[in-house]
Amino acid sequence: MQSSSLSLIESYYAAFNSGDRETLLAMLDESVNHEINESGVETGREAFRAFLQRMDRCYRETVEELVVFADGSGTRAAAEFFIRGQYLATDEGLPAAKGQEYRLRVGAFFEIAGGKVTRVTNYYNLSNWLAQVGR
Repeated sequence: MQSSSLSLIESYYAAFNSGDRETLLAMLDESVNHEINESGVETGREAFRAFLQRMDRCYRETVEELVVFADGSGTRAAAEFFIRGQYLATDEGLPAAKGQEYRLRVGAFFEIAGGKVTRVTNYYNLSNWLAQVGR
């Protein structure tokens, strides 16, 4: 169980890095809960799809130095990594985008059931990101 959860999360980030959004979305349960850093909770694969579309419009990001952990039951996993990105288009409520580059440490937490991700929670230091993009 633990190894399949590790493999699922590693595949999730491989799909993220390759830009293969459909493969990434297929790894999510239809009613996935997405807890967004310093924001609300969105429910459902289609809400996650809309989130990815907004992210792809505003940011170009790559996961680097990925380390994945899983509990013995395979129902919970965590990942730590750096996100290297470029701020391409102004995101609502954030500073103006001018192609600024950034690199942030990120922690992500997952719940897994039936071979699918049922919860994704991401944490990063927003004030660090704001300092990097020049707020």
